[in-house]
Amino acid sequence: MRFRFYSSLAFIVFLLDSCAERTQKLPNIVFILVDDLGYADLGYSGSPFHDTPNIDRLAANSWSFTQGHSGSRVCSPARASIMTGQFTARHGITDWIGAKTGEDWRSHGRHDPMLPADYTWNLAESHTTMAEAFKEQGYSTFYAGKWHLGDEGSYPEDHGFDINIAGWDKGSPMGGFFSPYQNPKIEDGPNGENLTMRLAEETANFIEKHQEGPFFAYLSFYAVHAPIQTTKLKWEKYREKAHEMGIASTGFEMGEKLPYRTVQDNPIYAGLVESVDDAVGLVMKKLEALGLDENTIVVFTSDNGGVVAGDAFATHNVKVRGGKGQHWEGGTRVPYLIKAPGISPNESDYPVSGADFYPTLLHLAGFPPIPEQHVDGTSLLPLMKGEELPERSLYWHYPHYGNQGGVPSSVVRRGDYKLIHSWESGRDELYHLVEDPFEEEDIARQQPQVVTALTQELELFLQECKALLPVRDPKFDPQKYKERLVDMEERFLPELERRRMEQFDPEWQPNEDWWGSQPLTVD
Repeated sequence: MRFRFYSSLAFIVFLLDSCAERTQKLPNIVFILVDDLGYADLGYSGSPFHDTPNIDRLAANSWSFTQGHSGSRVCSPARASIMTGQFTARHGITDWIGAKTGEDWRSHGRHDPMLPADYTWNLAESHTTMAEAFKEQGYSTFYAGKWHLGDEGSYPEDHGFDINIAGWDKGSPMGGFFSPYQNPKIEDGPNGENLTMRLAEETANFIEKHQEGPFFAYLSFYAVHAPIQTTKLKWEKYREKAHEMGIASTGFEMGEKLPYRTVQDNPIYAGLVESVDDAVGLVMKKLEALGLDENTIVVFTSDNGGVVAGDAFATHNVKVRGGKGQHWEGGTRVPYLIKAPGISPNESDYPVSGADFYPTLLHLAGFPPIPEQHVDGTSLLPLMKGEELPERSLYWHYPHYGNQGGVPSSVVRRGDYKLIHSWESGRDELYHLVEDPFEEEDIARQQPQVVTALTQELELFLQECKALLPVRDPKFDPQKYKERLVDMEERFLPELERRRMEQFDPEWQPNEDWWGSQPLTVD
């Protein structure tokens, strides 16, 4: 446990400012994080295919940030940003923990022009995490689900959580979404027990045991990460729905490095999304049954955008370009909901980041800020109270290649402008996200002054954070690189189309247990 001390004057000023907020019982907190859930994977945010009534109901009673972004295009960095209140370049976890770097990258046989930078492999002990901050204020803290922020010694229980169920170094459900789980941090249930519902039940049980509060419960689903799996019943439901909507003759196109999905019609993935909705409903109903819903802050978000390429090629983000692992909006735009006692539901298009959750939750609970910790995140409570927040810059640093076709790049967004710097080509692209939400028209040549200003700002930020950068691979073979791209288009893309159509066949069955559907990997 780490303690932070503040100057007497600053602390007195804060107490006077938050006195009214502390007159009531301390609010409980339930933080719900989904893995790889896309911005438009939910009914309320525009999904034409997935049924999510419980999450839609939560959204109707929450502040919905339509320009909500994760801290990174992949999982571990984004999760670290939530826990620390910092952008990825500052906390140093810039790729998913376990990804290869430097010359080791060549072992994938992808023949890319650059060697990815190194990164921090454990959440640093020096951080005062969100859990530690609330624990210091007397909260009981609980973690259930995916962690992926370090190996043994850097698990949830090492960073402020009293209880840890299923959180360890692995980033995917090693045994799939049905017991046995092959996870040393959770006891197996009966064969076939659903992992997503089990995590929700564990969370609901914790809430009931600690209903006198205050408690901080962090429910971090492994869903909807690959391997995508569901029950036969849910698959049948969405297979029929796909037929009713009309099945497109093609569902993929070739991207820069991989094929990507162009339609939202995967019946297995839809069932997996609905299982998350079922689980969220279970937790919300428990809060209501115990009379805790009026004094509990509920957060709902995702660690990165939906997977359109790589992994299981699971979804299409509909309203934005690209997906997980990519620098387009689809890589970082996520559902971003905050339901708070005494705050009327509303909607905002103010650009926000995963780093903002930490200071916002402290402020909502009436606790002082930790300026040296959440250096990059800012409290959104003033905005939720009808006040304005100043324009600021958001940064994303990903000096790596992703499993989803992403390339090494760094991004800065200020206001409506987004600048993408590619470390492969050295090129700067500029987009105006209000006029061009799909990032189709690069306006860098039309706006050279904006490019210069944002480029300088991005460079200064990366220098301040001592950010690591990729380097050219001296063994790069352009011919092998070209051959791989041709193979992706001529061999793998048709295979994706074949597998997609198979899943609409009433006789299709992934394996003997039915639910053991396999990820569609490119290796």
